[in-house]
Amino acid sequence: MGSIGLEITGGVALLTVDAPEVRNALTPAMGRELAAACEAVDADRSVGAAVVRGANGTFCSGADRRTWNPGADQAEDAAFRDTGAVYGAFRRVGTLAVPTIAAVRGAAVGAGLNLVLATDLRVVARDARLLAGFLRIGLHPGGGFFTIASRSAGREATAAMGLFGEEIDGTRAAELGLAWRAVDDAEVEDTALALAAVPARDPDLAREAVRSFRTETGPPGLPWDAAVEFERATQMWSQRRRASREDNR
Repeated sequence: MGSIGLEITGGVALLTVDAPEVRNALTPAMGRELAAACEAVDADRSVGAAVVRGANGTFCSGADRRTWNPGADQAEDAAFRDTGAVYGAFRRVGTLAVPTIAAVRGAAVGAGLNLVLATDLRVVARDARLLAGFLRIGLHPGGGFFTIASRSAGREATAAMGLFGEEIDGTRAAELGLAWRAVDDAEVEDTALALAAVPARDPDLAREAVRSFRTETGPPGLPWDAAVEFERATQMWSQRRRASREDNR
């Protein structure tokens, strides 16, 4: 019932959500597999960036409701753990040791939108469909949606999507700050991979830089004076490292 693909090429890890019969909807087993793939990426020091995508031209249609029994006790141990496996996968992507990009084609709905928002940067198709959709099916948002949406799009857009069920396309997502770039559908993955190739040239530096980025920007973010001091030691490390490399040429 679906799988997570992992390919590593040129220092870039490509994570693929693949469940074509349900438009790449996530099961708890896939959540656990995605978390395990993230562990593998972190353990491979040759990796300097990661791209998350969906197979067959769509990103992720949410949680696979074939595995969900709404009448069951959701606080029962097995059900609670299964929900946690899906939510934990978003968080695990968000804590990857390398800079991350979501390459969004087709639809990103509910849990799929949370997975998009877990990344550091997003490249979207102009005609992509982004929809929280929780209230439309009688559910309270989950997976930390309000937090991860508001840190990119702000309060107004988060309210529109999370409280009022508004759907946006890729062009609007870029206008709102939910995506870095909106491009033609056929260009999404190549654009994301080209961006990822830049930090992937120097994986050690990329890992240090993204650690600083997430710490400083939060939430909560650091005040400017603290950020200056926080960055200083790592910048000195990078300067010494750069000088040493030049001396060895």
